[in-house]
Amino acid sequence: MRARWRPAHALATLPLALIAAISIADALTGPDIQLGPLLVVAPAVTASFAGPRLTACISALAVAARIIVAILHGVLGTESRQAEIAALAAASTVVVIFTVLRDRHARVLKQVRSVSEAAQQVLLRPLPPRIGPLQIASVYLAAEAEAHIGGDLYAATRTDTSSRLLIGDVRGKGLAAVGDAALLLGAFHGAAHQQAALPALMTYLDASVRWGLDEDEECFITAALLDIPDHGRHIHLISCGHPPPLLLHDGTVIPLAHREPAPPLGLGEFADPDYPLDAFAFEDGDLLLLYTDGIIEARDDSGAFYPLAERLADWHGCAPDQLLERLREDVLAHVRGQLTDDAAAIAVTRVPRGQLPDRHRSPASRPQERMPDYAARITLRAAGSGDPAAGR
Repeated sequence: MRARWRPAHALATLPLALIAAISIADALTGPDIQLGPLLVVAPAVTASFAGPRLTACISALAVAARIIVAILHGVLGTESRQAEIAALAAASTVVVIFTVLRDRHARVLKQVRSVSEAAQQVLLRPLPPRIGPLQIASVYLAAEAEAHIGGDLYAATRTDTSSRLLIGDVRGKGLAAVGDAALLLGAFHGAAHQQAALPALMTYLDASVRWGLDEDEECFITAALLDIPDHGRHIHLISCGHPPPLLLHDGTVIPLAHREPAPPLGLGEFADPDYPLDAFAFEDGDLLLLYTDGIIEARDDSGAFYPLAERLADWHGCAPDQLLERLREDVLAHVRGQLTDDAAAIAVTRVPRGQLPDRHRSPASRPQERMPDYAARITLRAAGSGDPAAGR
């Protein structure tokens, strides 16, 4: 009773009421009609909402109530009543053991979830809502509900003049694919911020994947790599066996696919060192959706695939975070909450130039009146210091 109050304590009135009702009925009917075995219902009901301690207390009360009724009837010493009491105690003990094992499993599961969530925060770093001149959002749905993380991956980084995005899908699902995803993400974060051309970056990523993947297993990673310049109206794309991104322009959905994609990463001799580079228009207000095949291959009860392009056209005008929230709810409703493959998506839109910070505007569009003020502050600071070197 000194413990912190919980809802289970209020629910404990139900098994207590069952014990009282069954015991009173058993006492009033006499020794010829035996209702005592029904007392096993009380600990069984308690185990459905309470832990082992409360279940053990209710079990002890049920056995005590059965003993009291037997004393009132004067049949406590009979073998039949002693056998009934022993059977009730044994059944109650089994129920208590069950609650102990269940709670232990729940604690282990909670630890697994916390570890997987921590791993996801390290492996799949949360994408910032704004990167350069882009507004961005991401969502991840793991096929293994208890793992919270699987083989799909995404990342974003900055160069001096552009933003680079990566989305990929490791062959397989669940925790077995986490290591391969970490391999590619580590290589991307280590090299993507440099000014290397996109084909050279993809060649480096492929070499890193082939070096780290298990040669005895048929492992590969489909990926799409994008470079979105800060100043311009276009994007550059290299696809390695990955589903084509979708561009939502004025309510029309346009798949970004000009040619056959390159082979997935990690296929060794099948990889082409000269990755084809495609360019696509990307205007202010357009929305770009990157996704993995876990979304387009999600099936409903009839076996129909998820109609991503049709749904995307209906969500014209949504911000990236709003669109992904609708996408997550709609996909889970399509499969009734049972995904068979990991799924990930990134939504990107370009912020109009008038809403950009000065550092992301083109030099011609930046306000020039700030330059004299800045120069004046430097001059005054140098004059006030009296140090000729201060104005350097």
